[in-house]
Amino acid sequence: MHKHSKPGLGWIFKMAWRDGKASRKKLSLFMASIVLGIAAVVSIQSFSENLKTTITQESKALMGADFKIDSDNPPDERVQQIMDSLGGFQAREVSFASMAAFPQSKATKLMQVRGIEGAFPFYGELETLPVDASQTFQTQAGALVDATTMLQLDIKLGDSIKIGQVTLPVLGQLNSAPGSTAVFSSVAPPVIIPYRFIPQTGLVQTGSQIEYDFYFKAPKADLKALDKKIDPILDNEDADLDTHKSTSERLGERYDNFGKFLNLVAFIAVLLGCVGIASSIYIYIKEKLKAVAVLKCLGANKNQAFLIFLIQVGFMGLIGGVLGTLLGVVFQQFFPWLLEGLLPVDVTINYAIPIMLFGIALGVLMSILFALYPLIGTLYISPLQALRIVNEKTTKSIKAKVLVSLGIFGFIVFFTFWLLKEWEYVLGFVGGVLMTFSVLYGLAYLFMQSIKRYFPQHWGFVARQSLLNLFRPQNQTLTLILSIGVGTFLISTLYFTKDLLLDQASLESDANNPNLILLDVQSDQRADLKETLYVNDLPVIRDVPIVTMRVERIDGQPVDNIRKDSTSQVNRWILNHEFRTTYRDQLIDSETLQSGTWTSEIDDNTLVPVSVSNNFAEDARVEVGDQLVFNVQGVLLETVVGSIRTVDWSQMDLNFSLVFPKGVLEEAPQFRVITTKVPDEKTSAKLQQELVKLFPNVSIIDLRQVLSILEDLLGKMSLIINFMAFFSILTGVIVLIGAIKTSKFQRIRESVLLRTLGAKSQQILKINALEYLYLGVLGALSGVLLSLLSSQLLAIFVFKSAFVPSLIPFLVLFPGIVILVLFIGLSNSLGVIKKPPLVILRKKDR
Repeated sequence: MHKHSKPGLGWIFKMAWRDGKASRKKLSLFMASIVLGIAAVVSIQSFSENLKTTITQESKALMGADFKIDSDNPPDERVQQIMDSLGGFQAREVSFASMAAFPQSKATKLMQVRGIEGAFPFYGELETLPVDASQTFQTQAGALVDATTMLQLDIKLGDSIKIGQVTLPVLGQLNSAPGSTAVFSSVAPPVIIPYRFIPQTGLVQTGSQIEYDFYFKAPKADLKALDKKIDPILDNEDADLDTHKSTSERLGERYDNFGKFLNLVAFIAVLLGCVGIASSIYIYIKEKLKAVAVLKCLGANKNQAFLIFLIQVGFMGLIGGVLGTLLGVVFQQFFPWLLEGLLPVDVTINYAIPIMLFGIALGVLMSILFALYPLIGTLYISPLQALRIVNEKTTKSIKAKVLVSLGIFGFIVFFTFWLLKEWEYVLGFVGGVLMTFSVLYGLAYLFMQSIKRYFPQHWGFVARQSLLNLFRPQNQTLTLILSIGVGTFLISTLYFTKDLLLDQASLESDANNPNLILLDVQSDQRADLKETLYVNDLPVIRDVPIVTMRVERIDGQPVDNIRKDSTSQVNRWILNHEFRTTYRDQLIDSETLQSGTWTSEIDDNTLVPVSVSNNFAEDARVEVGDQLVFNVQGVLLETVVGSIRTVDWSQMDLNFSLVFPKGVLEEAPQFRVITTKVPDEKTSAKLQQELVKLFPNVSIIDLRQVLSILEDLLGKMSLIINFMAFFSILTGVIVLIGAIKTSKFQRIRESVLLRTLGAKSQQILKINALEYLYLGVLGALSGVLLSLLSSQLLAIFVFKSAFVPSLIPFLVLFPGIVILVLFIGLSNSLGVIKKPPLVILRKKDR
């Protein structure tokens, strides 16, 4: 008796290759799901890594020094002693926003005036044209003006710029400077002048927001130790120490928050890819069960049959991971263009090899892990199933499926944590996804049970057959409803969230809202300035008094003691901030009373009731009835929290954290903010020129220019959000196509048998159309409704915003997905109808 050698690993690989090659069309959409999911992860993670690296490398150039000490007030004796102990500053700067006039072009502009003394910057450079202007502007007593402003206002080198009482020649155009941010520079572009001219401008007055910066060059200093030792002391003196490392960390954290949104999109894309893998492999393996049974009849053991298909899946995952990684590397090249104007640095795009390797490994892991559940079925297939259908469920298969399910759950949890970095969000999103799967499964099960129980026996043949198809042996009703429902849910949630983000950032314009704001109006200028507006036929919409003050005590505790108390939960900004407050007798449109009693006016010297914003109350840990003492420019004012207001800070209005009743602050040193509305650009330009001549200290914000800038930025944000949303939507559509396309191979035999028995092509089409209609409507409608609920929860708990649902998912997405399901399903049936039944039945691979 001839003894045959047992098939080895080489035979298993050959079988996997041959079978996979024959089934490549069925597996192509499976691989597409992997490719797009991996591309999303690799592109977003690679770009985030490049952004962090660039910020770290250029942190010194971003600040221009190793560290700086800054304050809103001139340094007192203690701060001066600290700076002397550090060897003294090597450069200093005074900066503030002010109007600047250009006599030659008769133009005016709100600009960020920066008075610099010393060899600043120590790192990086002032990029100017001509190049030597960055060195000569101090000795030649001239100004460096923002290049974009010069272009917009047609300013030439040698023209004059008037800032307050000082007029200087424009010696160079400023292309970039350390310490300037793209967003703020769009609103108030920088102009750099010698430090010695700042006092001569006459713009340092009561209410003016001035920042004092002292720069240090200390390349060998231990900046972390210095920050830990000196910063707490400076905090007590209302000053702050910033190192270039801490600045880059803050920038990194700021863009980490932006990255979380992109990572959420990557999470959705990957999850959709996983759904696509699971659904397509589930149906694919179901079709291969007879082939597995035949292999076992021929002597293959269960492990060999299992490995054949596991190797197939792993190899497809490897190819998908490689292609997805390469596509992700290409995609990340577009990010700097999409984010232009929103980033603090020009990001250098490099290939992040660890992330690329991770992307490839993730493709293999996703494929194998989400294919294991259906693959387990091959281990317990009886050879008898080659002859007839045997539905076997063993204890071993149940145990294996439980272990695989735990593995999938663990993968989703830890992968989500790797993306989002916060357990609160991880548990929320993973819990939401599990709930969605459970609800969709429950709805599909109830739907099938309801049809079984209340089957419409009186319906015609076509309608009855379409319902019966949902219960055919080896049907994919649950699989397809889950795939369609989850895909629709994720796409709809992303769409609702996209709208929520864009609506939250949108700008509303009202005919009654002011479009010109006049800041820092001194009390003795108030009457003359209002008269100037009246002469120009312009209204005074708001005339708001501003009084500056600091918090001195909270509920009897001095702020110095609170600073030293490491257990205190009072937010640091409450203790250090100089508040701009006002007094009035009524609430405004952007405010609603949350708790307490609003006091309009007081006429005695009792404890003053102050109204605080809800964010102030939360950060100061105070409630209605708690006492606060304020230092009003040297005078202590005892108050009690009389009410707490909810303030909509997004509204274009003059909102305040602290509002006092009338009868308290009228005699305190103060300045005014006056608003008006100009009809057109010509009137605005004429008024600004007049006001700059008469009141050089008054800063003018033209909201039309600000709105234009903000709309550009919001347009870029909208482009990013829509781009990433489209990315995930495309993944979802491919998943739906894959799920429906792979299901056609199970419908062919039924359609062929119906034709053999005499059914007409039109009847078969109607049967399939009705079946796909049921699946599409139930899956898509369930997904949209569940996404509506999830988006409402996101609005409440994550975005803290009112949610007004868009009709697009109901009017476009829902019917669109139903039509897509119908189109793909019917296209599957055309091949059966156009060919003779015998030809189709003879095909080994359908």
